[in-house]
Amino acid sequence: MSSQKEVPMLKQSVLAPSQLAQSAALQGNSFLSKQFNGLSELAQELQGIEFEDCCFQDCHFSESTFRKCKFIDCRFVRCNLSLVKVPQCQFSGVEFEECKLVGIDWTRAAWSRLSFAAPFSFKQSILNDCSFLGLSLDEIIIEECKAHDVDFREGSFNQANFTYTDFSHSLFGRSQLLEADFSEATNYDIDIFNNKIKGAKFSRDEAIRLLNCLDIELMD
Repeated sequence: MSSQKEVPMLKQSVLAPSQLAQSAALQGNSFLSKQFNGLSELAQELQGIEFEDCCFQDCHFSESTFRKCKFIDCRFVRCNLSLVKVPQCQFSGVEFEECKLVGIDWTRAAWSRLSFAAPFSFKQSILNDCSFLGLSLDEIIIEECKAHDVDFREGSFNQANFTYTDFSHSLFGRSQLLEADFSEATNYDIDIFNNKIKGAKFSRDEAIRLLNCLDIELMD
């Protein structure tokens, strides 16, 4: 009689339930003036939760999905939100400082058809591979950030503050940039014939990049 070897059972990796979602369920799915420190909510599903006047510090939300959530006057500091999904989320007065926000498609959020000032600001953060395609985000603040390969095409960013930000390989096309401030910003490629830039500010040394679309040769 031939002996058969026992095949070991493979353990399936099960994500721990979201502590934030459980806590929200006990509080009517809303948080007011709450301080969150060191949360670890990786690859979680959070739905229908409202956050107002909340502060998140050193929290990790990588690959999580915030579905139909509201963020009002909230602040994120040193948080990792890379690859977060925000379908039908609403934002108002939200600040991100020293955060990592790589690969977020902001177009999936819920946006009003009316034009208001940008609902959030980014300072000293990483926004690589994000998409703001076609969004109306006048007066948005993206200051001292790394914004590589970001899609700003067909959007409205009038009076935006883009100072000290690195825009390497980012896309601008049919974008409205009226009176936008690019002072000390670097590595932007903006076709002056394909974007509206009247009244925009550029640092003298870096502004020479605006001539790239003219197909001319500059001599020393």
